[in-house]
Amino acid sequence: MEESRKLNPASASRPKPSKVIVNKRKSSWPFNFLVTVLVPVVAATVLYQLDSFDPAPLPPEELTRHVITVPTRNDHMLRVSEFVGVGNLIGPEDLAYDTKSGVIYTGCADGWINRVTVNDSVSDSVVEKWINTGGRPLGIAIGHNNELIVADPEKGLLNVTADGVVELLTDEADGQKFKTIDAVDVAHNGMIYFSDASYKYSLSKFIWDILEGKPHGRLMSYDPATKTTKVLVRNLYFANGVAVTPDQNYVIYCETPVRRCRKYHIQGKEEGRVENFIDYLPGMPDNIRYDGEGQYWIGLATGPSLQWDLAFRYPFIRKVLLIMEKYIGRPQMEKNGGVMAVDMEGKPLAHYYDPGLALVSSGMKIGNHLYCGSVFYPYIIRLDLNQYPFRATT
Repeated sequence: MEESRKLNPASASRPKPSKVIVNKRKSSWPFNFLVTVLVPVVAATVLYQLDSFDPAPLPPEELTRHVITVPTRNDHMLRVSEFVGVGNLIGPEDLAYDTKSGVIYTGCADGWINRVTVNDSVSDSVVEKWINTGGRPLGIAIGHNNELIVADPEKGLLNVTADGVVELLTDEADGQKFKTIDAVDVAHNGMIYFSDASYKYSLSKFIWDILEGKPHGRLMSYDPATKTTKVLVRNLYFANGVAVTPDQNYVIYCETPVRRCRKYHIQGKEEGRVENFIDYLPGMPDNIRYDGEGQYWIGLATGPSLQWDLAFRYPFIRKVLLIMEKYIGRPQMEKNGGVMAVDMEGKPLAHYYDPGLALVSSGMKIGNHLYCGSVFYPYIIRLDLNQYPFRATT
């Protein structure tokens, strides 16, 4: 009896439970592997095979050359910038400055065209919600009668009078509706030049167009006198910023994923001819603005990166990114956004950027300040060019 009581605790219980636990752990390993590794891989493979998205290779010549060297730079502009209209401007994409009134016009993601009165002190700046287009105003240009010409991808090309009356000018060309009408400028003779970034994808899917790598963009003109819309250049890679040159001989336009700007002859013997203005930019260009002082300012949404270089080189990576965008969200790949200044011939002069900046869409010099718009930030970025100048690139 005594002996059996001594044996009971030791004999029956302890070794066996530990064996059972070990067996359970061993038997759960294949199941865990199946759930955490195999199932996601199979699901991703099936999604890849079934998805109809078919990205194309980009032109080889756009992938082989190195980014141009810019002689001067300021690579920390975000840290020394001020912010105008914080919280009152939701994605101020493009900026147009009225020299007579000292007001900046900008279109925002909530549909409002805002008038921003800038003063020496950012805290004294005033933001006025002026006109709501009911869409998403992007490109803005000031016309000859104080009207605004607005590129709104949800509405079309708009004329907004000084009294705030909104009129649709055009929303299609050659029977094809605009999907992502983007940037606009007005020539001295009143002719309006503008871009449709993609006739295939709407603004909400703009990244799809860039990842697909096919030329769906167009450069167009609208003649207010005859009310006719004309396609000037087809098959552009996400046609973006537009600027009429001061001599009225060319229209410069930007192509975002191939990192270049070209110019289209609008008059003279070579009317209709296209030639390079600047290529191999240190980032993806958005809008372009002339400052009246011999310089163009090009907004760069993002700087070069290994991720984008690989994606543009290999279409299957872009398909993977699109599938991620659809189902789980695309990884953040945009950084080193900023603005680049070039001269009248397209020669690079200065590059202002910051590792923390992304999706900078426009740059405009007013006095001694550089003002930058963005589709992402809830304010306009302002940099004092005298206080924080560029320095020579080493």
